[in-house]
Amino acid sequence: MKERLKRYALIAAAAALLWFVVDNHFIMYGSDIHLLKKEERNLHDTFVSLNNKRPATVLKNDRLREAGIGELMVDIGMLSDEEHGRLESKLDYSD
Repeated sequence: MKERLKRYALIAAAAALLWFVVDNHFIMYGSDIHLLKKEERNLHDTFVSLNNKRPATVLKNDRLREAGIGELMVDIGMLSDEEHGRLESKLDYSD
């Protein structure tokens, strides 16, 4: 009985961990990891590294842009507010 409860607890912990991973974008920049809440639960763009990427390239990804990657890049100093607004308007204009 005790072993069965341990097994159920392990399964529940694994399910909770999977739910957390599927529900968030893990954004890596340098040695830091930032979390962004996903709009939809899926495995698309779950782990994203911003190292050696241009902000314009990152912002082209609709899923990340909807999750707020632009604001995160401003917060971590990758972009200024003016650059962010310019890139966002450029992407909105091209859509």
